[in-house]
Amino acid sequence: MSASALGAARAAEAADVLVVVEKSSHAVSFYDVSSGRRLRSVGLPDYPHEMVVDSHRRFAYVGHYGVRMSSTVGEGGAAVFVIDLVERSLARTIDTRPFNRIHGMGIDRHDRLYALSEEKAVLLGFDTPATDQAPTRAVPTHGVKTHLFTLSRDGERAYATGLLSHTVSLVRPHDASVPPLLATPGQLPESSCLSRDEKTLFVGARKSSSLVAMDARTLKVRRSRKIGGDPLRVYTLDDERLLVTDIAANTLTVFRTDLRPLRSLQLDGTPSAVSLHPGKPLAYVSQLGTNRVAVVDLDRLAVVGGFATQLEPDSSVLLPAP
Repeated sequence: MSASALGAARAAEAADVLVVVEKSSHAVSFYDVSSGRRLRSVGLPDYPHEMVVDSHRRFAYVGHYGVRMSSTVGEGGAAVFVIDLVERSLARTIDTRPFNRIHGMGIDRHDRLYALSEEKAVLLGFDTPATDQAPTRAVPTHGVKTHLFTLSRDGERAYATGLLSHTVSLVRPHDASVPPLLATPGQLPESSCLSRDEKTLFVGARKSSSLVAMDARTLKVRRSRKIGGDPLRVYTLDDERLLVTDIAANTLTVFRTDLRPLRSLQLDGTPSAVSLHPGKPLAYVSQLGTNRVAVVDLDRLAVVGGFATQLEPDSSVLLPAP
């Protein structure tokens, strides 16, 4: 290797890297966030969607949804793709048949993996996903068209949203004998997140244009606020703040956990998903339409950078420099 090539390789190793699922390019790509340079793309079968990464930053797990959007008719995919983050390659594929349209993904503090079958409304579990060849457990959610879920840190509780049943289901991933607890926070609930103390579940009810706070144990609605637009994704920033993406207004809005709005930022593209830096007040916002990632300073709520991606960037994970 030449001196210049060696220097470039070392610089890349020392940089923060954003791993992005690009739905319509059917790939997972690695980007140097300081330069925006695409370092590697891993081709996958059509329409991968959600992704999580283990605590060691060794493997990423990507659900094979297999169709472009939730409104798209079709059987979709039935697999979880295991991405080697060191080699930046597809390590293997876990077959989940007959559970198809794998969308929501989660991983707990024990590195146990969970994947949600939208079609079968079943939450799958993988106790040792680095080596599992098939799911090791499964629990029904009793929702319809279950799309995303939020997981407690210990993996003992999962909250699955049903797009057609308009429900949130509290299920026990490790005890299928416990029946799911269901509630309706509003119309078309899709994204949710838990408060830092895991006592409150925040839900974006898209057709109701509402942000909803629910008791995480009973699923009783504590408060609800009409916020307008289409709240696609909800994220916990800290003990006092939430971040909400609105795909109708193309905005990012910071709310207090009592649901009062604080500040809003207009974006050039449609914010499909957000990845938060683990050590800095930075958000990486995937934008549909413009096929870009915007880098947002959360303290100032201002765009401070960005870079182009391939087609339809969606979920992402930030791998901080070592």
